[in-house]
Amino acid sequence: MSVVSIPIVNKNYPMGCEDGQESRLIELGKMVDARARQILDKIGPLQESALLATLCIVMADELRSKSAPSVTDADLKEILARIREIKHKIAQ
Repeated sequence: MSVVSIPIVNKNYPMGCEDGQESRLIELGKMVDARARQILDKIGPLQESALLATLCIVMADELRSKSAPSVTDADLKEILARIREIKHKIAQ
């Protein structure tokens, strides 16, 4: 287990992660920091707890607003064909 210091709006937050995941955690931290700074630029200074709550709501909204990948008829036909193959192998 590794510990990485993640800076978000000029404050460092130590966070644990699996060995080898440090660079991913740092990149995610940079994304959170950038989004927090955008929020502060728009609405002005906030207490840490208020920023955290606002940041969570904004990022959750952005995540929910992303459209789900579309499934085409061709995708469904391919899945059905694979299911039939598996069914045929099981029946033998």
